[in-house]
Amino acid sequence: MKKKNGNLSELMRFAGRHKYLTYSSWVLSVVSAALALVPFVYIFFIIKEAIEVAPDFSQATNIATNGWMAVVFALASIVVYVGALMCSHLSAFRIAGNVRKTTMKHISELPLGFIGEAGSGKVRRIVNDSSAATETYLAHQLPDMAGAIATPLGMMVMLFLFDWRFGLICLLPVILGFAAMWKMAGPKMAQDMKDYNNALEDMNNQAVEYVRGIPVVKTFGQTVRSFKKFQGSIDNYYKFATGYCKKCRRPMILFTMFINSAFAFLIALALILAGGRAIAQNTLLNFLFYVIFTPILTTALMKVLYMSENGMVVSDALARIHSILDMKPLPETKDGETPDDNSVEFENVSFRYRNTEKDALSNVSFKVNAGQTVAFVGPSGGGKTTVAGLISRFWDVREGTVKIGGVNVKNIRHNDLMDNVAYVFQDSRLLKTSIFDNVRLSKPHASEIEVLNALHKAQCDDIVAKLPEGIHTKIGTKGVYLSGGEQQRIAIARVILKDAPIVVLDEATAFADPENEVLVQRAFAELSKDKTVIMIAHRLTTVRNADKIYVLKDGRIEDAGTHEELVKSGSLYAKMWKDYQTSISWKVGGAK
Repeated sequence: MKKKNGNLSELMRFAGRHKYLTYSSWVLSVVSAALALVPFVYIFFIIKEAIEVAPDFSQATNIATNGWMAVVFALASIVVYVGALMCSHLSAFRIAGNVRKTTMKHISELPLGFIGEAGSGKVRRIVNDSSAATETYLAHQLPDMAGAIATPLGMMVMLFLFDWRFGLICLLPVILGFAAMWKMAGPKMAQDMKDYNNALEDMNNQAVEYVRGIPVVKTFGQTVRSFKKFQGSIDNYYKFATGYCKKCRRPMILFTMFINSAFAFLIALALILAGGRAIAQNTLLNFLFYVIFTPILTTALMKVLYMSENGMVVSDALARIHSILDMKPLPETKDGETPDDNSVEFENVSFRYRNTEKDALSNVSFKVNAGQTVAFVGPSGGGKTTVAGLISRFWDVREGTVKIGGVNVKNIRHNDLMDNVAYVFQDSRLLKTSIFDNVRLSKPHASEIEVLNALHKAQCDDIVAKLPEGIHTKIGTKGVYLSGGEQQRIAIARVILKDAPIVVLDEATAFADPENEVLVQRAFAELSKDKTVIMIAHRLTTVRNADKIYVLKDGRIEDAGTHEELVKSGSLYAKMWKDYQTSISWKVGGAK
């Protein structure tokens, strides 16, 4: 879905019937702007009468009447403007909500690997901040824009209505001010706005990754500079922000000076008109009116100035939203095939992540028979997690075929594929709700007995026993907090409840302490009964009993066999096993 229309047309597609409230807000804002100018006419009448009767002000019989009329129109302007904002806010909230819903619905249809590639921080900022930008634009900026356009038009009439000479001189600083601003607010500003949001988005994304890595930082006593990408994103944002501010400094100073200097131009003209003599009564009257009236012009023009910036902000926000909406979901088959069994097979599979030049997997082939437990080990970056993701169809392969039960995963309906494969991540996330609801995510209609049974098999009895409300205890804010190992066991209970025939374990014990690891391994034993199990592991003790171990390096299978066969072979696995044994026997003071 490509963005072809203007900002307003794009936003109105999300408004439904509420778009009429947006249009109403513009009309009311224009009416409010017109009403706001009327009090100045009555102020002119007050000044005129005061000058005409001076010094006998007792003859000024209409001052009070004109004053009250000015108040009435000012109050009417406020009431109408509040009505405009009510209409615009109701529409803006609905549109922003629909933008979020549409974007999140589309994200749910994208391949599961999308979040990992894009970065959760970046996606979250697009969904939240970009939709919020449209809300501000619709709720405040569009009504103000209508009023800001109507105000100068009405003022132009009034500027030339009383004395065309003073009206003309009031426009001179305006022209000079906008000429000074052209360099800052011209076409280059759109690119500057895009660069600014890119820098902010990158910093936000890296910040999320940094926060997730804080345990490592604290453990090893490192500083923020250990995270070079985060530090680099901060430096990049700093350089852009300071550079842009310096570039805008002079134009902004000149603009502010010119549009606020109308008084100086008015005084100069008044002196010229006086010609060294006493100023005429009519000229004095017009001069005083323009001195009072001109500040509104400054305020209105400041709003007009920011109109272009606000439009660019929304254009950039919509472009970022469309960067998600334009992504295509993986093709879905209409007549899905049913796998014959729980086997998993890769046939000459090659895969490359977006925006990379090197294959993550290259010509990989293997077969896992139904009911087998196999493990993938190897150096970091070898392709282990990619194998796991392709089984669950987080992405589609570039070459080759991934099969489940002899059927290409592309020919299995998405829901059927998800029913066949359960995935335990290395860093499982729990929602801020009860343990019962967290476990039941995999089977929404499960009974409490089924949930308790799954928790028991996942070795979670000790967790449930210590909680104040048992399985109905809430986790997170205003609830209880669990350790990483405890969260992992509850995540395993969720997978046990799902009872999928194929289980993928991706570094599932990576963050577990020794005590929790024992319990997690017992939970795995329950989870793996009568299942086809794919294990991704760095801790080689967890894969010793696998039916087969595949060693991946640089996206290729280096070796395969049982633990005993690979240790005897003297291959890469044998070296890894030796290094692992050395590391676990090490203690303070040297190797044992």
